[in-house]
Amino acid sequence: MAEQSTVIGELRRFARTSGAVGGIAARVAGARVLGIRGDRAAHAEDLKAVLGNLKGPLMKVAQFLSTVPDALPDEYAAELAHLQANAPPMGWNFVRRRMATELGADWQKRFSTFGHEAAAAASLGQVHRATTTDGTDVACKLQYPDMASAVEADLRQLKVALAIYHRMDNAIRNDEIYKELSERLREELDYGREAAQMRLYGLMLANTPEVSVPKPIDGYCTNRLLTMTWLEGRKLQTFFDENPSQEIRNEVARALFFAWYVPLYRYGIIHGDPHMGNYQVRADHGVNLLDFGAIRVFEPRFLRGVIDLYEAIRDNDMDKAHHAYESWGFAGITRDQMDVLNGWARFLYEPLMQDRVRPIQETTDPQYGREVAQKVHAGLQRTGGVRPPREFVLMDRSAIGLGSVFLRLRAELNWHQMFHALIDDFNESAMAQRQAEALTTAGVPISI
Repeated sequence: MAEQSTVIGELRRFARTSGAVGGIAARVAGARVLGIRGDRAAHAEDLKAVLGNLKGPLMKVAQFLSTVPDALPDEYAAELAHLQANAPPMGWNFVRRRMATELGADWQKRFSTFGHEAAAAASLGQVHRATTTDGTDVACKLQYPDMASAVEADLRQLKVALAIYHRMDNAIRNDEIYKELSERLREELDYGREAAQMRLYGLMLANTPEVSVPKPIDGYCTNRLLTMTWLEGRKLQTFFDENPSQEIRNEVARALFFAWYVPLYRYGIIHGDPHMGNYQVRADHGVNLLDFGAIRVFEPRFLRGVIDLYEAIRDNDMDKAHHAYESWGFAGITRDQMDVLNGWARFLYEPLMQDRVRPIQETTDPQYGREVAQKVHAGLQRTGGVRPPREFVLMDRSAIGLGSVFLRLRAELNWHQMFHALIDDFNESAMAQRQAEALTTAGVPISI
């Protein structure tokens, strides 16, 4: 019966999305292939509205793809970049039933307070503030109903949309991107796994006082309920509205840099969702890091390749750059394709190569990054296109997502010194040992 329910849920979801995604894709295909003129910006606006109303994983996929250069047409990327995981919450009747299912009929006796209204709503679930009977302030994240079928239906739609776009434009071959997004989305459904990944980040950032990580509450978590300590902090937009000083903006930016890159370069693990709702500003200008569903574990050789490429771009060593791309997984890459990709690498690495205090981007042109991406895209079309390795997806998303936040913060830091403090003693064997110990201690299932 459960299997039948999941299949029915998938069919309902497919019916709700297929007309929207397929219809818009067909219109874009007509414009690209048949020469039919159409308002792609309007189509993208339609798609954004549809995804926001669905509130599920397809919206999250759109957020991911909007930061991968030219994985989608420009008009789609511009609109989807505005999507925020802020869907309308489910009502109290749903919350009461779901809590009883997860913790038992007498679940309310385990809390001294439990907010009837959602404190936050996201793409896969919603958060309620509560207090346990021992006085601990907690956040209870409840998964929306029937999300497993929603994920499967949305992934089928994503596959169709990517296939149509690939026929129109072969600069980026998306098959590995699709595999990566599929695996990460399915993992996000397992709140038990997310609790373990939250413990993992607590371990990795234990010696980084600028960053706070919530702690999962034993006995209050299931695969569809994640209860964690409540952290006090201001939303980033609220922080912006306060017009903070340059010094304070720099402190927040430094904390965000450590939150993402200490785990990456010390343990080979990245938080793959630098969504503005996934961190808060503390009163002391540190940050709270939230939402640990999208975590990527890299083999140490991949991080060695990241550092090798940085050094190759810095030193103009093209043999080393070619080796770095191959170690990343860009199989069979030609020298011409490598030269094109180096344009994107220079854009990302530029702030790290200059040993001075500077903004993350010195040009004031807000379209500069998009123009670089368009130039890279044209070069890849000319040279036959590339198939990005699946590891590239969350790495690139994090770099672009954090870069955009650093831009909004107008942060001015010595990015070179912060980066080198993390990589100068890099050792693959030492990283592998730290990574294995941290994953085992936190209880995270290993999937690389």
